[in-house]
Formats: sequence, structure tokens, C-alpha cells
Amino acid sequence: MATARAIRMAFQAIEQAEGAGARVRRSIGTPKLRNFSPFLMLDHFTIGKGAGFPDHPHRGQETITYLLSGGVDHEDFAGNRGTIGPGDLQFMTAGRGIMHAEMPHENPDGSPNVGMQLWVDLPKKLKYVEPRYRDLRATEIPTVEVDDGRVTIKVISGQSHGVDSVRDLAYTPLWFFDITIRPGGHVKQILPIGWNAFAYTLEGTTYISSGDVTKPINQFHNVVFQQQGDYVEASVPENADKASRFILVAGQPLDQNVVQYGPFVCTSQEEVYQAMVDFQTASNGFEKARGWERFYEACAYTPVAQTLLYIESCLLC
Repeated sequence: MATARAIRMAFQAIEQAEGAGARVRRSIGTPKLRNFSPFLMLDHFTIGKGAGFPDHPHRGQETITYLLSGGVDHEDFAGNRGTIGPGDLQFMTAGRGIMHAEMPHENPDGSPNVGMQLWVDLPKKLKYVEPRYRDLRATEIPTVEVDDGRVTIKVISGQSHGVDSVRDLAYTPLWFFDITIRPGGHVKQILPIGWNAFAYTLEGTTYISSGDVTKPINQFHNVVFQQQGDYVEASVPENADKASRFILVAGQPLDQNVVQYGPFVCTSQEEVYQAMVDFQTASNGFEKARGWERFYEACAYTPVAQTLLYIESCLLC
């Protein structure tokens, strides 16, 4: 008999500074919830004029950036560049090493650029793959309507109510949905057995049910589910004054150590030391980092100072 997943914990993501003038609400990657395999970090970011994430390195993980409003430009030391807009996603595999920058647009109305960024660990055997990018445009994402149109699900990755995502975009298996529930709506979303899963409320209040227990999850709160169970059950009361919107993400846990120093994610302390040496000496994957400067001119930091600031901000988690 299928059962709903119970809530393991729920907590608010507190806003903090990040990068060069950006603001983030971090929930995964904090003392409250650290290394929730395969998830390393979850940031709900807001980037205004003159702020952003200038030149910084990565190794050993994947990042998934989901833009909710505005626009973000990307460029790296290998010559890759592009732009994502509202509803678009970028999946980046850092692998053996990447140096890149993510900078926001200046919107005509002065509004900030808002989105989600999720860090996903790479299996040990794939830690040193070549870096790669996959963009997913909003127009490519299939949607499904359930409960007589009271629920809309964007199937970014995985399967929902018979609708499959267009392709797998990450090395580490994961499902990713953007779900909107209008007043009176109700949904049961099946997830792979044994995968870790969480739901982060972007707007309104999401009511999560398991058995006879129903708990409201307010805006900017992350709810982490028990591994046991077949599906997540969510709803919004008929008398609610607004809809709920949340992302629901599930990923296959990795049976490996996580040793992280800022943007370097390894499986041993020795590998972390090596990543730092490789970055400082521009070797073993970071050869093109030496002398590469792209976005730093728009910020009040030199490339080296900005990189150190980025690493330090990551260590705060």
C-alpha cells in the first residue's frame, strides 16, 4: 500500500550576504542541514544592480541555476558564455575544474534578478570529468495540470502524472518540479523509493500531509522528508487567499564522504589540499584560470580578492 512521506524537519531559510552584493536565503548547506546527499547547498538568491557572483572556481560538483525573474549572464575561462531568462535553467558540471562568473542584468524597471541555485554532489568516479553545461529553456519544460486544473506542475527533471522531462541534465540522478497549487487544490507526487527529497516554498503557504498529520509550510521555509514513503502529498485550503508555489526536488543519495572547502567538493582532505594547490598554480584543470578576468570590473573587488571573498562566504555555511 502506497504511503505519504513524513516530514523529517522544516525550517526557515534566513537571508544573508553572498558574493559581491547579492542576498541569499540558504537552507541546505547550513548548520541546520548540511550534506543532505546528494545535495550540498540550496540558495534562493536576489541580485540587484552592481551585485553578482564574479570570477570564482568550482571543482567536484554540479550546480543547477533556476531563474525566477530577470536575467543572468554566464561566462567561463574556456570561452563558454550565455544568458538565461525567467523560467530558464542552467545545469553546470564543474568536474575537474572551472572558473566562471555569473552576473545579473540591469532590468529596465530596476527590479532585482531572483532565482534558485542548487549544488549537487558528483559521484566519486565522476569528480574529474571535463566541465560541461546544459541549458533548459522555459519553453522546453513540459507541464501537467491535475486536480481539475487547480494544480500545475512544471516537469523540469523526472516524471509526474505520466509526463516525462525532456532529458536528464545532471550526472547525479534527480527529479525537479516547480509546483503551483491554487486554493482548493491537492496533489500527490510520486518520488523514487529511497531518494532524499525536500520542498522549498517560494510563494504562499504549502500544506504537507502524511497520514492524519498536516503541517503548513510558509514562504521561504524548506521541508525535508523522510526517505520512507512513496509520494509527497500537498494541498492548499479552499479558503486560502492565495496560491502556493514550491519546488520539489529528490535525488539519489551517494555513498561517499563529503569534504568541502568553499567551492571545492571532494571526498578526502588530501583532495581538498590538491584542489587548492591546483587552483593557485593554474594546473590539473585550472590551466586557463591564470590571467582570465571577465566580470570583475563591474564590482568593487579585484579578481583575487573576489575569489577569496567567494570562498569565505561558502565556508560560512
